[in-house]
Parts: sequence; structure tokens; C-alpha cells
Amino acid sequence: MPRLPESEKSFQAWLIEHAQLSGWHVAHFKKVLIARPNGTKYWATPAVADGPGFPDLVMVRDRVIFAEVKKMMGVRQPNQVEWGDKLEAAGSEYYVWDPSDRDEIMLVLAKR
Repeated sequence: MPRLPESEKSFQAWLIEHAQLSGWHVAHFKKVLIARPNGTKYWATPAVADGPGFPDLVMVRDRVIFAEVKKMMGVRQPNQVEWGDKLEAAGSEYYVWDPSDRDEIMLVLAKR
């Protein structure tokens, strides 16, 4: 039986666990279910000002890393690209990682 592709949620859980085990302090902001007045519902990450598109994870240890987490072959939204571009232009460590990047992730998180 073929293996199903790994979800973004399970990959992100792996990344958070590995980062914390490596001494990183990790922040992630969860989506919430929002009900419209007409009774329909949708998922959103509450954010104000320029918040939409902010990276999924912020990790702090001896430096700060911003990471956008994607499922395999996931595509960033325009506001995610904009955040990444601005963070990189400001000299921040910014990564877009999917499950195929586990070896790179291990190296980046181990670096001091």
C-alpha cells in the first residue's frame, strides 16, 4: 500500500519537537475557527496590521530563525513571499521547509 504524503501539521510537529530538543524556544500561532453572522465558518490565524503571511515558526536560541512550513510541494501565498523577502532583506535567517528538507533542518538547527 503506498504511503500517503505527510501533512504540513505532522511535519511541523516534528520540526517543533526537534527544535525544542535542540534547545530552541519556539513560537507558533494556531488557526482558530471563526463563525460568520450567517452561520458559515472558516479557519484563520488572527493577525492585525501586516500580520497575515507571517512565518509559521519563530525559533530563538543563540540566534533567531523564521520558518515557513509547507507540505511537500506546498506553495507560499503572496503575503508569505512578501514577509520572507522583507525578513531576508533585513538580514534575518528565513527558511521555507517541507518534509524533504529534514537533513538541512538538522544542520541549520545544530549550527551555533
